[in-house]
Amino acid sequence: AYGINSILYQRGIYPPETFTRVQKYGLTLLVTTDPQLTNYLNNVTEQMKERLVVVITSLEDNEVLERWQFDIESDKTAKSDNKPREKTQKAIQDEIRSVIRQITATVTFLPLLESACAFDLLIYTNKDLVVPEKWEESGPQFIANSEEVRLRSFTTTIHKVNTIVAYKKDSL
Repeated sequence: AYGINSILYQRGIYPPETFTRVQKYGLTLLVTTDPQLTNYLNNVTEQMKERLVVVITSLEDNEVLERWQFDIESDKTAKSDNKPREKTQKAIQDEIRSVIRQITATVTFLPLLESACAFDLLIYTNKDLVVPEKWEESGPQFIANSEEVRLRSFTTTIHKVNTIVAYKKDSL
């Protein structure tokens, strides 16, 4: 959820005054103070298993402007033999810190979001999975004529997370 909070703050989806600073992973992170948004993010991230996509759309015409994809690979052997990969807490925190810094740095190359925007979270699930009642089925929300940037991946003792941001190319 820290990555999502960072995206919502950095891209101006929510006003800066609705965020507060917290210390985590040796970084000062911004997290929302909006209880409804916090609850929503917590509920969604608890359901996430393999892929989470943050989609930023223009409120004007509902056009998809950015698509942040987080792919999570689980180490299946970590659960079966109860011997997780050896990785120090510091190494994990360093990698997470690196990803958060990359999200922050994307504002230097992503086009300015000039109109009011909204966001949606897409979660990829198995077809037979029972999902919360308020969830609805959606397409992948790809962006036509887009640029893609792959951010550095990070691994924990049982997960590997890869991140890609796609954004609409400026039409000249």
